[in-house]
Amino acid sequence: MSIIRRLFHLVFLLVFSYVYVIPLSLHCSPVIHVLVVGLSVVYFIIFNITPRWKCRFYSRAEVLMDGRELIIFAFFLTIADLVFAIFFLPKIISEPAGIILNLFGALILLFIVALNGVLRIIFASTQLSLIMKLLLFFAWWVPLMNIIVSGHACRVARHEYLFLLYKKELNESRRDTDICKTKYPLLMVHGIFWRDWQIFNYWGRISKELIRNGATVYYGNQQSAAPMNVCAAELKTQILRILDAEQCEKVNIIAHSKGGLDARYAISRAGAAPYVASLTTVGTPHLGCRLVDIIVRKIPDLLMQKIAKGYNAMYKKLGDAEPDLMSGISDLTTEQCALFNQEVLDREGIYYSSIASKMSSFFSAGFPLNVGYALLRYTDGENDGFVSVESSKWGAFLGSYETKRRRGVSHGDMIDLTRKNIPGFDACECYVDILKNLKARGL
Repeated sequence: MSIIRRLFHLVFLLVFSYVYVIPLSLHCSPVIHVLVVGLSVVYFIIFNITPRWKCRFYSRAEVLMDGRELIIFAFFLTIADLVFAIFFLPKIISEPAGIILNLFGALILLFIVALNGVLRIIFASTQLSLIMKLLLFFAWWVPLMNIIVSGHACRVARHEYLFLLYKKELNESRRDTDICKTKYPLLMVHGIFWRDWQIFNYWGRISKELIRNGATVYYGNQQSAAPMNVCAAELKTQILRILDAEQCEKVNIIAHSKGGLDARYAISRAGAAPYVASLTTVGTPHLGCRLVDIIVRKIPDLLMQKIAKGYNAMYKKLGDAEPDLMSGISDLTTEQCALFNQEVLDREGIYYSSIASKMSSFFSAGFPLNVGYALLRYTDGENDGFVSVESSKWGAFLGSYETKRRRGVSHGDMIDLTRKNIPGFDACECYVDILKNLKARGL
């Protein structure tokens, strides 16, 4: 049915491309000719608005698939135009000027269809890279290159559409279950080099997915890089605010990277233990980060101090009270983490768990995680580009996420940093599973 529908549209587009000469060749009356032109114009406008003739709501997914459909039609219309112009148009019109004029009109219509499709994909897709969007916009009319670029864009659009459809159906199927509605609210604690900004969420699409499924979500709001005791004190203050706002007794904590160490310190040494029901760490270097050891050892002190000075000045303007890059980095060395584990002990009555991820190859992520992966692969084995799997384990180890393909799952992928759909891994569902587990435990 899809093929028949597309052929039907293609014939009408071809007729509209040569709406002046085709009725003449059939010796139609002027009235019929005007009627054909009028109907063709109406059809062309409707086709460019809803090329798939869908009657559902106009979602981003629909825009993507409509853009893909328009690009496909533009491709086949180009072939049909060439065939018609070579084999039929000279038999209908003998004057070269008439042929050129009709070809120019057909080219304008083809331009409108193709540009409409290109713009829809460019503005609706979140998975097509910026480089590919620029290539698509500036090269879609270049022969051969447009086939390659447009073909790639159409594949991305289709995969993105299927993923959005899958997420919609999944959330619809569990809409009334509140699968993420735990007994206690959730505190999500970020890692080093970041802050909890509203404009660009550290946790990508994860927080919205958890909230959509019943979770009550708060953020750590600790500084991006500061000594452990400072970040821990800030986390305790935030926990007390949550207890007051939600009128609850405790919180569940999910912490990524260094945030896991900050949370452990807050529980064990900063007095937050009575207010915490569970702590789940994600890619946290509990045994230290050997990559940081290499950086500290290899980079000259003067250069590190200069970098730290610039970092501290920048993040002070961005909201940190007293940023301290050197202390934040030092807390992640294997030596410091060994001392940390001796002094910062787990508290009874709190459920500790952890998860990790691992990249599959150097090409699983961009710089600097790809370089980190290569270095750690030889010193620590499987890793996520920043932390080894072994170093990520603490408490009940819930497993390590990976993919069957070369893509793998990096340190940044675990917080949906790039907002890219990864075949074989859904970051949002990873956290849904964590809360599902906590809910089952009555937490």
